[in-house]
Amino acid sequence: MTTIKWGIIGCGNVTEVKSGPAFNLVPGSELVAVMRRDAEKAADYARRHGVKKWYNDARALLNDPEINAIYVATPPASHQQYALAALERGLPVYLEKPMALHAESASVIASVAESKGIKFAMAHYRRRLPSFSFIKSLLDQQAIGQVRMVQLQLWKQPTTAQEHNWRLQTALSGGGHFHDLAPHQLDILLYYFGMPSRYFGTGTSISGNVPDIVSGQMVLPGNILFNGCWNFASPANEVKDECIITGTTGSIHFSFFSNIEKVEVHNQDGAQVHQFQTPKHIQQPMIEAVVKYFQGTAENPCSAREGYKSMLLLDAFVK
Repeated sequence: MTTIKWGIIGCGNVTEVKSGPAFNLVPGSELVAVMRRDAEKAADYARRHGVKKWYNDARALLNDPEINAIYVATPPASHQQYALAALERGLPVYLEKPMALHAESASVIASVAESKGIKFAMAHYRRRLPSFSFIKSLLDQQAIGQVRMVQLQLWKQPTTAQEHNWRLQTALSGGGHFHDLAPHQLDILLYYFGMPSRYFGTGTSISGNVPDIVSGQMVLPGNILFNGCWNFASPANEVKDECIITGTTGSIHFSFFSNIEKVEVHNQDGAQVHQFQTPKHIQQPMIEAVVKYFQGTAENPCSAREGYKSMLLLDAFVK
């Protein structure tokens, strides 16, 4: 079986613990090289993580003959550029979320991957985490009857001056913390229920730069009504991270970020609390699934076309 030998384009914070180390822990996978435009930081990352090669030029990494798969972990503004460059060289791609700055760009990426027949997977890694897999099994078993409604709230305090980063630059992120965090949530809903027949929303900006407060509504398959609210200008005593899926015989309560190890099921017998252990390297289960897909022994855990669909929802909720 072919070993998947990875090159990472963009070895920033997301790769330090969440993803980077996992490439050497998954069977049949090896992290060969990393790239960052800042040569000193690229070299430092390679030294600390035991990676034998580093580059400060993406073209050099893409032309490394030892590499046979690419993980793109840059800010969204360069996702299309690097994904297409890898695909042009015939290299399978594992791409960070959000897929691109907007749905049009995501569609281009998906179309090129499909037309070339090159394997491509999105890093919507919650699909493979224990708690979210458990919720899917509950829904598949109709453990709460027929689902009627999904309610989601993510309220966070405003970003402080010290926390300002690329996420708050529209040209780099596409839309602030909403574009950074909501893709996780929207992808899981697509994974659980499928593409909605209707979806719309609106967003406002308090900072004057990116959407700070967003409201989104969808009608999911089965005539399930979704209502979501994202508030990134919340007072400290109103911080929330909750999703409630309500059916005809009960409900499922969980969070996407603050406590993803806990799932509550409410029914006529009261509340049952289920606890799960999240991997140290949170993307490791997804990377394992992607490696098997690239090797041809498993299905794609999250396709480029699925990434494009989540971008359609993201755009609709703020535009």
